[in-house]
Amino acid sequence: MSFKNKPVFTRSLLHPRYWGTLALVGLMYSLSLLPYSVQLFLGKHIGRLAIKLMKKRQHIIHRNLELCFPLMSVSERESLVKENIDNTGLALFETGMAWFWSDARVCRHVTIKGMEHMEQLEREGKGALMVAVHSMNLELGARAFGIKKTGMGVYRPNNNPCFDFFQYQGRSRSNRTLIDRKDVKGMLRALKSGERVWYAPDHDYGLRRSTFAPLFAVKDACTTTGTSLLVDASHCAVVPFTMVRDNDSGHYTLTICPPVEGFPHKDSDAAAVFINKIVEQSIMAAPSQYMWLHRRFKNRPEGQSSLY
Repeated sequence: MSFKNKPVFTRSLLHPRYWGTLALVGLMYSLSLLPYSVQLFLGKHIGRLAIKLMKKRQHIIHRNLELCFPLMSVSERESLVKENIDNTGLALFETGMAWFWSDARVCRHVTIKGMEHMEQLEREGKGALMVAVHSMNLELGARAFGIKKTGMGVYRPNNNPCFDFFQYQGRSRSNRTLIDRKDVKGMLRALKSGERVWYAPDHDYGLRRSTFAPLFAVKDACTTTGTSLLVDASHCAVVPFTMVRDNDSGHYTLTICPPVEGFPHKDSDAAAVFINKIVEQSIMAAPSQYMWLHRRFKNRPEGQSSLY
């Protein structure tokens, strides 16, 4: 089972309009060959340079942290912003690591904890909804997991067909298949058959199939009800996991948590509150490594003004 419209490389992708994309992918591949310590150094400095050119995104990072942590001191928040900017630049390198590193090199840099939970679910023949958050290094975490176990990633095709080809190829390495995020029936078939589906319910995906639930200090965060739909229809386990890089050693730890208990079935509003608590815990495992540049609170309840 995989993404229905698997992208293929055609001569049309060599058109001059895609030369910039080809150059970017080539650069990512070349950088991935560098020693890891060099990639860490370059990534942080690229992040600092890039954010100066993206004033709007810098504002979004500041605003999200203000909204989520209003009691945090200004100095603490500024320190978190600086770390997050460094990690934003490093994300380009971590994506290259995920797409181009050999299995052996990935395993040298990533330790996986909690795989026994996956093995128990396998013995039970039970599918697992692997609940992730958009940490900067999520791609590398998915690759590391795929080396050990099969998994299916929920996939949004990129609007650039050239980049989409390389993104698909990179994400489908090491026992991973992809499924269109709109293919709910396909996700349900996978979960019912005992498969593992990677799912990130932490972003604002729009008002369709959503409700408003608390997230950190924000009372009304637009939250997908897709989690509730998938769990109720497939009776799968809900398994959170985190991917964290140690700031001192640079080593990554992928932690697979035990299946959660007490998920509110047949109640999408309560399920949204429940899942946002999991999202909070996952983000707090490494708050500086989370994708704060996303406009998480862009959609508001009717009558409420924009938070940005």
